[in-house]
Amino acid sequence: MQFSQFAFLPLVLSLVAGVLVPGAATAAKPVAQKKSAAETPAPEPLAGQSVVEGGVPAIPAKAWLLMDYDSGAVLASANPDEPLPPASLTKMMTSFLVEQALRSGKLKKDDLVSVSESAWCRGSSTESCMYLPLNGQATVIDILRGIVIQSGNDASKAIAEHLAGSEDGFAKLMNAEAGRLGMTHTNFVNSTGLPDPAHRSSARDLAILARAIIRDSSDYYPLYAEREFKYNGIKQGNRNALLYTDSTVDGLKTGHTQEAGYCLVTSSKRNDMRLITVILNTHSAKARADESRKLLGWGFSRFEKATPFAPDAVVTNAKLGFGKADTVAAGLGAPWTLTVPRGQKLQTSVQLKPELEAPVAKGAVIGKVIAESNGKPVGEAPLVAQADVERAGFMLRMWQHLVK
Repeated sequence: MQFSQFAFLPLVLSLVAGVLVPGAATAAKPVAQKKSAAETPAPEPLAGQSVVEGGVPAIPAKAWLLMDYDSGAVLASANPDEPLPPASLTKMMTSFLVEQALRSGKLKKDDLVSVSESAWCRGSSTESCMYLPLNGQATVIDILRGIVIQSGNDASKAIAEHLAGSEDGFAKLMNAEAGRLGMTHTNFVNSTGLPDPAHRSSARDLAILARAIIRDSSDYYPLYAEREFKYNGIKQGNRNALLYTDSTVDGLKTGHTQEAGYCLVTSSKRNDMRLITVILNTHSAKARADESRKLLGWGFSRFEKATPFAPDAVVTNAKLGFGKADTVAAGLGAPWTLTVPRGQKLQTSVQLKPELEAPVAKGAVIGKVIAESNGKPVGEAPLVAQADVERAGFMLRMWQHLVK
């Protein structure tokens, strides 16, 4: 005697009504709207290694750090989170805020900035100056060059007053941006880095800031590689000695006060790898250049780029519940490269969100892939759905639940 599968419909309904009826009226989950660049938090750096096989070079500085630009991973460091006086490395935040104001349209390159008496530099031998004229004016782009190349205190104070009304007000903007970037051991009191007991930053935080400048101020980043700038009849050279001796170095900033010692943040790109170094409180201008050069050479010789998966590769097929398809292909949402010790192979593992159910929108994050080297995690990337999967109809969901 044969029965139609629908003869069991009353029994099936009684078994699953309590589970499925509420879900039957569930609408498709809305796809999250993309945030604008201004609203999107800056990516935080990954936890990195402080020591790798073969050790690290001896760096005679109070704090130092080597960071991979692409991932933000800290490859080697000493005292990376100790808050120290940053001297004129402070001006990286000043210039970054100017660059972002130019990008947003709040400032224009040819806008004129007035030079108040409080901003005016009297030209003492202990102070870096652009030599802006008292009660005169300069364009924003000249001011930016004066900050980046000449490390002008007068330029920094003038633009601070122009943007925020006062240097104190500008310091609040600096600290707000530091918080957004994840600079957790930083407090700015002024726009210049002149000594103040409360004015502090760390090697890790300054590397995070350098990474943000390179990434988010690409239109203006070439300024950091310029070797000299002439303004008001006075030509001054960039104090970053590596710009004159290493063609792969294209930034970023020097700093020096008696309290801070000699400081330097550099960035160098060789082939497909960019590294950032921070040296804080070493004993001379020559030492900060030599130690930065040593750290860059060590980093490029000990690390290499690795690509765990091609951007269009299907990493895994994720099982789905209650969808018109039983699985959905999962892959990377963007190109993924890692910096790892040379010669070490990568192993990867996949973690999917538990109990995945339809509907799933293409591009939705449904898990992550983790990369390890020698048993240590070196990075991870989100796995996203490669296609839309609609929620199944009531009868199909009912049958899937019964089979399950």
